[in-house]
Amino acid sequence: MAGPLSHVRVLDLSRVLAGPWAGQNLADLGAEVIKVERPKVGDDSRAFGPPWVRDGQGRETRDSAYFTSANRGKKSITVNVAKPQGQELVRALARECDVLIENYKHGDLARYGLGYDDLRVVNPRLVYCSVTGFGQTGPYRERPGYDFMIQGMGGMMSVTGEPDGAPGGGPQRAGVPIADIITGMYASIAICAALANRAQTGQGQHLDLALLDSQIALLAYQNTNYFSTGKPPGRIGNLHPNIVPYQPFKTSDGEVIVACGNDNLFRKFCEAAGRPELAQDPRFATNGKRVENRVEMTRVIQEFFARKTTAEWLELLESAGVPNGPINNIAQVFEEPQVKARGVKIELEHTAAGKLPLVASPMRFSGTPLDYRLPPPLLGEHTDEVLRGLLGKSDAQIAQLRSEGIL
Repeated sequence: MAGPLSHVRVLDLSRVLAGPWAGQNLADLGAEVIKVERPKVGDDSRAFGPPWVRDGQGRETRDSAYFTSANRGKKSITVNVAKPQGQELVRALARECDVLIENYKHGDLARYGLGYDDLRVVNPRLVYCSVTGFGQTGPYRERPGYDFMIQGMGGMMSVTGEPDGAPGGGPQRAGVPIADIITGMYASIAICAALANRAQTGQGQHLDLALLDSQIALLAYQNTNYFSTGKPPGRIGNLHPNIVPYQPFKTSDGEVIVACGNDNLFRKFCEAAGRPELAQDPRFATNGKRVENRVEMTRVIQEFFARKTTAEWLELLESAGVPNGPINNIAQVFEEPQVKARGVKIELEHTAAGKLPLVASPMRFSGTPLDYRLPPPLLGEHTDEVLRGLLGKSDAQIAQLRSEGIL
C-alpha cells in the first residue's frame, strides 16, 4: 500500500543534516522528495568522509557514509540557483510541489527571488519550511549555526559529561549531532501539521525552525528543574538528576544499566539482588530519599553488583521485571535479537554500491506501511527524469541548460 504521504511532493533545497533529515522522514512516509543540489559538488555532506560508500568491488565511491544516513528515498537533481535560469527552474518546480524545505542563511533565497513571499505568489498552497541556526527573527538571525556550537550555546553540553574535577570531567557534546536531528524531527512534525491545516484552509504557510530553539526544547525536564530551583543543573555523568537508581553499575566483567523508575521497581530490584531490607531502609524507601542519599545508595549497590557477571545480572533482573540493559557498541546493537526481529537494519539497491545497508524508520503504520523505494541518490541522478516528467522539458532543452552550467 502507498505510504501515508504518498500524495505529497517535496522540494528539498537543504543540505548536511537538519533539513535533509526532515526530507528523509517525509520520503519514508511515502512523499516524492526532489533534492536540489549544486552542480558538480552537491550536498556538502557527500564529502564528509571517510568512511566512503564502497561499490560491489570494494572501491570507494564519491559519496560519504554520512550522506547516506539522511538522504534515503530522494531524487537528486542539480540546479545552479545562483543563475536566473536556475532560479526560474526552482520556481517552476515549487509550483508543482506541496512542500519546500530549505536551510540557507536568513535572506539568502530571497535575494534569488526564492523566498517564501516570492514563492507563495506562484503557489499559495506551498508549505515552506526554513531551517536555520537561530530562526527568522531576533538579533542572531543572520548568524550561521552548526550543531556543535548549538549544543554548547543551547545548554546541552552543560548537562552532558562527567562533573568538573572527576576523571574525564568537563563539557561533552552528544555522540551524534543531536541539535540537527531534533530540529529535523520538529520540522517533520511542523510540516505534517501544516499539511493537515492546508487540507482545511487551502493555504500554505511559512515554517520557521531553529536549531537553538529545538536544542533548548530538547532539554525537557532540565529546563523545568532550573525553573523550579533557580539553579542551573550541572553535569552528573551517567546519573539521573531526579531518579535513583537509574544508572550503570560495574559487574565483575562489564557494566549493566539499572532503571528503577518508581518505588515498586526498586523493591523488585532489591528482592532480585537478595537485599530486600534496602527497600525498607528510611534512607532509601522512596525515590526522594534515594535522590537525597544518592552517594550512599550508589555505594551500597555497587558493592554487591560487582559480585556477579553482566550475563548473570541481565538474566536475574529480566526475570524479576526490573528494567535493565547492557551498554552495547553499535556492532552489538545490530546483533540484539529484538533489533533483528524488528527489521531495524534494511538493505537498498544503490546505483553505485549495490546492496547498501541502512537503518529503517522507527515509524510503523498498520494501515499504510512504509516502503523504502529509493536508495540515497547519486548526484544529479534524476535531473533529466524530473525536468522531463514534471516540467515537460525536452532532451534538447535539458542539454542546452547543461551546456550553460545551469544543471
